[in-house]
Amino acid sequence: MRSTNTPFTRRQFIKTTAATAMGLPFAQSVLGANQTTHPTAKAKAVIEIWMWGGPSHLDTFDPKPQAGADYTGPFNEVINTVADGMQLNSKLPLMAKQADKFSIIRSMTHGINGHETASYLMQTGRKPGDGQVYPCIGSVVSKFKGYDAGYKGLLPPYIVLTQPHGRFSEEGFLGPRYKPFSTGGDPSKDPFAVQGIIAQGITDARQQSRRDLLHSLDTLANAHPNSQAFKKLDEAEEDAYSMILGDAREVFNLADEPDAMRDAYGRNTFGQSCLMARRLVENGVRYVSINARGWDTHKMHFNSMNQKMPQMDQGLAMLFEDLAQRGLLDSTIVWCSGEFGRTPKVKWEEPWNGGRGHHGAVFSSMIGGGGFTGGHVVGASNATGMEVAERPVYPEDFIGSIYHNLGINPHSHLDNGRGEKVQLTIDSQGEGLLKELM
Repeated sequence: MRSTNTPFTRRQFIKTTAATAMGLPFAQSVLGANQTTHPTAKAKAVIEIWMWGGPSHLDTFDPKPQAGADYTGPFNEVINTVADGMQLNSKLPLMAKQADKFSIIRSMTHGINGHETASYLMQTGRKPGDGQVYPCIGSVVSKFKGYDAGYKGLLPPYIVLTQPHGRFSEEGFLGPRYKPFSTGGDPSKDPFAVQGIIAQGITDARQQSRRDLLHSLDTLANAHPNSQAFKKLDEAEEDAYSMILGDAREVFNLADEPDAMRDAYGRNTFGQSCLMARRLVENGVRYVSINARGWDTHKMHFNSMNQKMPQMDQGLAMLFEDLAQRGLLDSTIVWCSGEFGRTPKVKWEEPWNGGRGHHGAVFSSMIGGGGFTGGHVVGASNATGMEVAERPVYPEDFIGSIYHNLGINPHSHLDNGRGEKVQLTIDSQGEGLLKELM
């Protein structure tokens, strides 16, 4: 068991000792501090389930039935899973049947209880405060596996369903080229699930006539047909219209899916977003983020969970099953987390009436597919879920492990727009990458 307050870890001691004994440059080479070679890619794409607001670890992936009613509330039962030794809250029976396909980290930690700062850290692997806005994991993947890597897909390489995270600028200093395309709309209601693409009452013919009129009025471009500047604008326009009138938009048409498949995912925003995410990676999109809101449950927490948990259970379990059946799970990383957990001890008093606050000391994240071993539990929280009991895992470890399985070296460097090279993630405070799952 290791205290989360240990100022000098065994890993740091080994690195420092090696640097002293062998000389710093050689030690860095041996230990990988400045490694520049990229690991072999095991995954091609990522589906991120972002539980906006922070889900309770006790009510999902780290149940504590022995802690008593002040901690469990009415959710005091656990369920065994198909993975030996892994139990989940009894509200996740469908996920329990898919537990061989994912693993749980029960010792995630960063100690931050503010939404913005915690979200930034969990999405970038960097701490704020140095005057730079680092890109989130989706934008980094968009750079390393998207257009800069010769991506030729019909759709943008980084797509968010359905609204951006909103806590910070996802692309950071990388710039708008690496910003996600946010679909808007509601895939459980809109025929194409993309509010900005399918304008209500506007037919394809009307869209095309508007485009033709625009071209006829563009006298400057018509006078300079060979201009490279106008050529780039034409290419951008062509990309945009391919989303409106071309084959790309059909990917968003969930009406193409059998009713039985749509029912299996759940006819709600979360379930249909999971189905849409499968369609997107199936069509080559590199990074899909499902921004699932509604987990910031300060008041009447269990009332909200009685609605949210079944939807999460059905949609996420079906996503794993569907990806596996289509042969996509081996090449697709699926991860699920929020910015932190929620306070293990329930606030029964007014005005909370059974609420849970923010808790960054320890929480749970889930990861599977794309080269990550399923059916395992990494780390542990203590008996009440208040603090880390063993194997603390920090955001840089978690994100770095995803980069590694994508073939992106976590120690790669980016140009920050100021002519400076900065490392993708900070050096680990703990034991480093999730080697036990890789």
